[in-house]
Amino acid sequence: MTTQLPIAIIGAGPVGLAAAAHLVERDLPFVLLESGNCIGTNALAWGHVQMFSPWRYNMDRAAIRLLEQTGWQAPDLDAFPTGRALVEQYLAPLAAHSAIAPHLRLGARVVAVARAGLDKMKNAGRDQAPFALYIAGEGGEDLLHAAAVIDASGTYQTPNPLGACGIPAPGQRALADKIVYGIPDVLGAARERYAGRRVLVAGSGHSAFNVVLDLATLAEEVPGTTITWVVRRAAMGQAYGGGTNDALPARGALGSRVQALVERGIIRLITNWHTDRLSTTADGIAVAAGEQTLTPVDELIVATGLRPDLAMLGELRLGLDPAVEAPTALAPLIDPNYHSCGTVRPHGVDELAHPEPGLYIIGMKSYGRAPTFLLATGYEQARSVAAALAGDWEAARRVELELPETGVCSTPTADGGAACCDGRTTAPAAFASLIEIDHTPTTRQTVPVAFTSLIAPARGVAGVAAPTGGWARGVRAPCCPPEEKGGGGGTPVDASAGTACGCQ
Repeated sequence: MTTQLPIAIIGAGPVGLAAAAHLVERDLPFVLLESGNCIGTNALAWGHVQMFSPWRYNMDRAAIRLLEQTGWQAPDLDAFPTGRALVEQYLAPLAAHSAIAPHLRLGARVVAVARAGLDKMKNAGRDQAPFALYIAGEGGEDLLHAAAVIDASGTYQTPNPLGACGIPAPGQRALADKIVYGIPDVLGAARERYAGRRVLVAGSGHSAFNVVLDLATLAEEVPGTTITWVVRRAAMGQAYGGGTNDALPARGALGSRVQALVERGIIRLITNWHTDRLSTTADGIAVAAGEQTLTPVDELIVATGLRPDLAMLGELRLGLDPAVEAPTALAPLIDPNYHSCGTVRPHGVDELAHPEPGLYIIGMKSYGRAPTFLLATGYEQARSVAAALAGDWEAARRVELELPETGVCSTPTADGGAACCDGRTTAPAAFASLIEIDHTPTTRQTVPVAFTSLIAPARGVAGVAAPTGGWARGVRAPCCPPEEKGGGGGTPVDASAGTACGCQ
C-alpha cells in the first residue's frame, strides 16, 4: 500500500492487537480503536474464568516478538491464565509497547463505517475512496479516514437471546433484571445474587459448563441453591467432550465434571428444550416451551452463544452468508448445520474478502454465528490480512498454521470412539496441530496447538475442504449431519439412558 492513510483496526482485544503487531512488523501505519476505557474490556468481563488452554497456546507470534524487545517476562507457558491474567500479563504490556501505544485510542466507539463521500449505492470511484469511520467518545464525535479497515471487534457484546427462534422470548425483556448473559462470577462478585436461589442456566457450550460447575460449588456451600440446566440438543452425548482423550486435559476434565454432576442429580439437565416465553408468577419466573412449563426459578443465566453486530458496517458492501453471517467463502467451512467433526482448515485473506475492497472482518466476528472460533485461527487471519495489505500476496496466501481434525463427531462407534461419517475413527476432541512459538529471543519451540475461543471454546467443526464455490445449501458435506430438532418441549435426562447423538 502506498497511501499514507492509516489502516483502522476496530477492537483492541487479542486478535486486534495481533493485527497491530503484524502491521508493525510490516511497517504499515495504523490506528487501533477500542470502545472500552481499557485494554481487553471483553476479557475482563470474564476475568475470573480460568482458560483450559495454557499460556503457550494463547499468544500471537508477532506479538511475542514485539514484547521480547522490551524485556517482558513471558508467563509460565504451562500455566493456565484467567481472563484477567490474559489482559494484565499479555495484552496490556503489548498495548503499552512503543510501536503500538501512540496509535491506540481508548474510549473510541466506532458507530459507522462508510466510503468517504459515497453511500452504499455509488460505484464511481469507490475503490479509490478512503474509508470514513464515525467515532463517538467522551470528547464528542469524530471522523477518521482510513486506507483499509480491519474489524476485530468480536461478538461478546451481542449475546444470543434465550428465545429458541433467535429473538427474545416474550417476557424476556421485562425480566431483564433477572437475566445475566455469559459467565457471571458466581463464586465471587455475584455470589450473593445466586446463593440460596433457584437458578436456570441455558446453553450447551463450555461457557455453560463453567457456570453450572460454579453453581454446583455454591450449592454445596449454601443450602437451597438449585440448578436447572436447559439445552436445545436432543442429548448431550459428545457435547461433554473427549474426557481423557482430549489433547487439552483441562478441557476434557471440564466436560467430565459436568457429566458427573448431572449423573449424581446435583444438576437437573433438561434436553430438547426450546424456550418460547417467560412469565412472572407468585412463586418465581416460569420458563415455558410449547405446552410444558418448568418449575419456577429466581434467576436465569443465558450462555447460548454470540452473534456479530453488523450495524456499523451497514453502508459497506458485505459478502455474508445469509445464515451464518460469516464471509461467503468461509461460511461453508464452519456452518454447524453441516459440520460437526474435525476443525476448520486454516484460512486467510481470500476467504475473508468482501465485495468492499480493503475491508476485513477477522477474529470471532468473522465466524458470524458459528460457535467454533479458535484463537489460533484469529492470529492466522491477522497475519494473512497484514501481509495482503503490505502487498505480499505470497505470504498472505501461504498457510502458516495447520489445524487437523479434532476427532469430535456425533456417531459413537462400537469401541467407544467416534467416527466421522466418511468412515474415519478418531478419539474425541484431540487437537494435534503444530505451531512455532518463539518464547525466547534465541529458542524456538514447536508445540501442539489447541487454541480455544476466549468466550465460547470450540465444540469441533469439520476440516473438510469445500468444493469449488463451497457446499451448496442443503447438500451434506462428507462429515456428520445435523441432529433432528424436536418439538417445543423438553426431556429430563435419565442418567442411565446412555449417550446419544451429539451433532449440533
